[in-house]
Amino acid sequence: MVKHIVMWKLRDKADAVEIKARLEALAGKIPGLIKIEVGIDFLESEQSADVVLYSELESREALNAYQAHPEHVAVIPLVKGAAIARTVVDYEI
Repeated sequence: MVKHIVMWKLRDKADAVEIKARLEALAGKIPGLIKIEVGIDFLESEQSADVVLYSELESREALNAYQAHPEHVAVIPLVKGAAIARTVVDYEI
């Protein structure tokens, strides 16, 4: 299993709600995507990211397929346009 975690700092935190909805809508649409969860930060500290994506995938191959899947690719322009910083970690368990 692979865990894929991404955090974004946004230009305008108001975009977080749409990003959350669009990412969570991927559930059940991409083979190999076991779980997807999106959180919006409430602390709003200087160190905080605004949005976090937590997902579990069956394998590295499933992660590659997820990243190239048209449903996921369609969300990328929204997120890239809203984000000023992105941090990601992928690991196997």
